[in-house]
Amino acid sequence: MLGLGKGLTVKRCLTFATGLVECLCFAGAVFGWASLVFVLKTEGFFSSLCVNTTGVNATQVLDCRGQDEQFSLVFTIASFMNNFLMLPNGFLFDRFGTTVARILGICLYTLGSLMLAFSTAVFSNLLFPAISLLAVGGILFLMTNMQVANMFGARRSTIITLYNGAFDSSSALFLVIKLLYEAGVSLLASFLFLCACSVLHLLRTFFLLPRKHIPYPLPDEYTYGITCGKSKTLSSEQTKDNGNAQKTREEMLQNTDDPVKQEKSFRECLMSRLFVLHLLWLSVMQLRHYLFIGTLNPVLQRLTEGEPSLVSRYINAFAITQLCGVLCAPWNGLIFDRHKGKPRAAGESEQEADLHASILSLFLTALQCVLFSVCAATPYLPLQYLTFILQVLNRSFLFGGNAAFLSVAFPSCHFGKLFSLVLALSAVFSVLQYPLFALVNGPLGGDPLYVNVGLVLLSLLAFIHPLSVLLHCRSLASQRAISASS
Repeated sequence: MLGLGKGLTVKRCLTFATGLVECLCFAGAVFGWASLVFVLKTEGFFSSLCVNTTGVNATQVLDCRGQDEQFSLVFTIASFMNNFLMLPNGFLFDRFGTTVARILGICLYTLGSLMLAFSTAVFSNLLFPAISLLAVGGILFLMTNMQVANMFGARRSTIITLYNGAFDSSSALFLVIKLLYEAGVSLLASFLFLCACSVLHLLRTFFLLPRKHIPYPLPDEYTYGITCGKSKTLSSEQTKDNGNAQKTREEMLQNTDDPVKQEKSFRECLMSRLFVLHLLWLSVMQLRHYLFIGTLNPVLQRLTEGEPSLVSRYINAFAITQLCGVLCAPWNGLIFDRHKGKPRAAGESEQEADLHASILSLFLTALQCVLFSVCAATPYLPLQYLTFILQVLNRSFLFGGNAAFLSVAFPSCHFGKLFSLVLALSAVFSVLQYPLFALVNGPLGGDPLYVNVGLVLLSLLAFIHPLSVLLHCRSLASQRAISASS
């Protein structure tokens, strides 16, 4: 039994480590879009939309606003599909389990990589399905990996945020492809290599992840994946024993006069004020990030007056800062988990303590977004280095905090559905990035000042959510006090 326990510990650590690498190297590659756009422009994608116009002093200049709009539209559709298709994918994951969801994700990711490998300037429109498939496949990797946190109960929120941070950092993959391209490696070779990596994803699926789900709380000596006959038999016996023990506990509860706390239904979670305001919190900040990523290349073109080497330097700086997402995200998880092991207030449940701990995280995330928006709205080129740092810090807090909050505020049996639904609904809001870009590019003549000021004001709405959670926690504390006194 001691040997078995040690083997399980090693396997769980291996599952955690390989999952982190998978999220870090593959899952969120689409958010490194600015680096890939630089390469695609060099390759001449959508170059037919560039037209000669008369500039200052009657000089002929090349106007590529049409090309920039197409690239912005590609990213808008991909980011929308990335989140919106999480709705059916979340239900698929909850209904059929890990293996089915991951095989779907691997197929989509491989197909997207193949389409990018064989796309050319002549078939520029192939970017629309290719980037979307890459995005949807990547988010499925993240969703199926986050359940690994259930095996590390005391640090569950920290690991969830760490995985989300790795997802953010994986946007540096397109920087690697950009640097390889500049060193002479073709896009065909780079994306064919990504296709070949699908074999590694399949091996993890069958050997290091469960066929269904990882439960929380975790049963004793829980096993998963393809194991030897001895472990498999033991697992079956333990499953039977655990089932009998659960049945006994249920019978004991039925024979007592103590009220049993009923879990909220999915509908009750959906209609709650916490969920609605959390959706607003995520949607507002996600729109700001998507618009920033989708328009970074033309904004830098404007601030550098079209100097290619300077644009490339800032694009590289932005992509390098994205690597720090995996380092920033655990800070948010530690904020969620900081009360673990400390004595709770009389009558306070662990879920209430988790919820109370989330207030600081939600507030700091909203504050970071406001600061990031102010820097992004300031047309001063050197300041963009600070903008990049604030952006990656805020983004790692945003998406890690989103998953962590949903895991502590609502029953775990609804996590897959709620996580996918909140991303799907926020995706509808994020579609505004394209009309906003078209507004700047058209009627505003390329000057984003008014849109940026509007986005700074919009980001202030995110502060409503932490205030609402604070009021909710105080209401729960008041109810406990009344119950204790009666």
